[in-house]
Amino acid sequence: MDLFSGTIQKLQNSLDYSAARNNAISNNIANVDTPGYKAKDVAFKDVLKGELDSISAKRTDSRHFQFSNTELEGYRTFQKNGSMYNNNENNVDIDKEMTELAKNQIYYQTLVDRISGKFKSMQNVLRGGN
Repeated sequence: MDLFSGTIQKLQNSLDYSAARNNAISNNIANVDTPGYKAKDVAFKDVLKGELDSISAKRTDSRHFQFSNTELEGYRTFQKNGSMYNNNENNVDIDKEMTELAKNQIYYQTLVDRISGKFKSMQNVLRGGN
C-alpha cells in the first residue's frame, strides 16, 4: 500500500537534493578566498529521475525513449569551469553563492513544511479527526 501516492518519497528525494546542494554552496562560500578553488554545484538528475518515474507514458514506437527504465545516476556534484572572478584563478562569486544559498533554504523549508503537513494529516486520521 502506497500512502500519499508516493508523495512522501518524492518529497524525501527533493529534500536530499536540497541538502546536497546546500553542502556544495556552503563549501563554495567557505573557499571563496582559496587560490585555484573552482565552484561546485549539484546536478538535478535524481529529482528528474523521480519525476520521470511518476510519468505514465506509452511508447507507440520502439525507437521512442523509455520513461520508466531510464537509468540516471544519483546526485552528481560537478565543478564549474570556464569562469574566473578573482586573480587567483578562484571562480566563486560570493554574491551569486549567497543568493543561491537563500533560494535553496527557501526551497528546503517549503519541502519541510509540505512533508510536515502530510504527517500531520496522517496523525489527524489516526486520532480519528480529533
